[in-house]
Amino acid sequence: MTNLQFDALDRAFRNNDFPAIENDIRGVRYLKLRSMSRKAIMEEFCMLHNINLEGLNSRNYFPHVFEIEDVTDTLINEFINQKYQEERAVRSANQDYLVDQLNRLQHFDWGGSFGNSLEKNIVNNYVKKIQSFDRINEEIEGSLLSSLRGYTLNSWYNHWTSIIIEDLFKDHETVLPTIGQVRKIDFFINDIPFDLKVTYFPEQLFQDKLRDNGYGNELTELKGICRKLDIYIPSDLKNKVLKLHLYNKVSEDQRGEAREFIAELQDQKRIIIEEAEANPTELKRWFYENQGEARFDASNRFFLVLTNETDISNSWKLKRNVMFLRQNIHDHLDNLSMDMSSLETEFYWRKDQQTYNCKSDILFLKYSEL
Repeated sequence: MTNLQFDALDRAFRNNDFPAIENDIRGVRYLKLRSMSRKAIMEEFCMLHNINLEGLNSRNYFPHVFEIEDVTDTLINEFINQKYQEERAVRSANQDYLVDQLNRLQHFDWGGSFGNSLEKNIVNNYVKKIQSFDRINEEIEGSLLSSLRGYTLNSWYNHWTSIIIEDLFKDHETVLPTIGQVRKIDFFINDIPFDLKVTYFPEQLFQDKLRDNGYGNELTELKGICRKLDIYIPSDLKNKVLKLHLYNKVSEDQRGEAREFIAELQDQKRIIIEEAEANPTELKRWFYENQGEARFDASNRFFLVLTNETDISNSWKLKRNVMFLRQNIHDHLDNLSMDMSSLETEFYWRKDQQTYNCKSDILFLKYSEL
């Protein structure tokens, strides 16, 4: 174990070097205090424990408190839990209303090509391509408005369900929360910091595994069964949207061949998920190596992978199923044994051609409507 100075720990945090922090005697202390480092919170903590801040600039509160030996882990943990309970009480009183509102979203559609870069796509697909004043106004009132609505609703849904799920983790007695929002850390489990990522099995990895397992290309297979059953295949949709569109049409078709096709496809995907659950190293590495470049980091992550086994395309609905989530998350935490060797994760980031080391855990939650 090392014993780094504050500046060295701060530098390691900013450089995504979490192993250096966790292998330091005071590394976890640094991370916990960092979660308390906002001016008002730090002043409240210092007032509570008679710590003199006179003459200090607010940006120096954090390093000052970090060096005070009388500020023990127990004091830090008690204060964090107290502040979290105050914040949680407000959200808990409002949770039933929020979940009701979230259940009003019936379709999860990002709105065509927008993805997660709204401004870029507006510029590329409308501003730079359309010269006609009348046509761009038509697009604004038509496809652009529809896309903007989908993008906004999905972002709204993801934001509030993420807060609810994060609270379900933090409510468990073995979890130490952070105060407010702290980049790269949502909570601590056994003094290991984690950034929670609520996600689904990656669509691209599904396609790679289906091909490797001899099933072939999913869109090609969907087109094949549609031609066989004389189901209309539109020509105006991009492949990603077309695949979901054809899947929905085939899954709603009650003919035996259509039902057999959907059952086979679902079985193939269940097998892929079961294999990942039995050996999650590849999936954890995939998540790190395929994260968005703008938000890249190598923080420790806890991946919560949600799957609706009856209809994988509806896995997004599980994010608002509070009873199902609470029971399974708490069961997992009740029986959790943090095997350090299983948490160690190494991945290669091609953008800077560098290998990173961190810790990660993964929990697969599978739900069946049958």
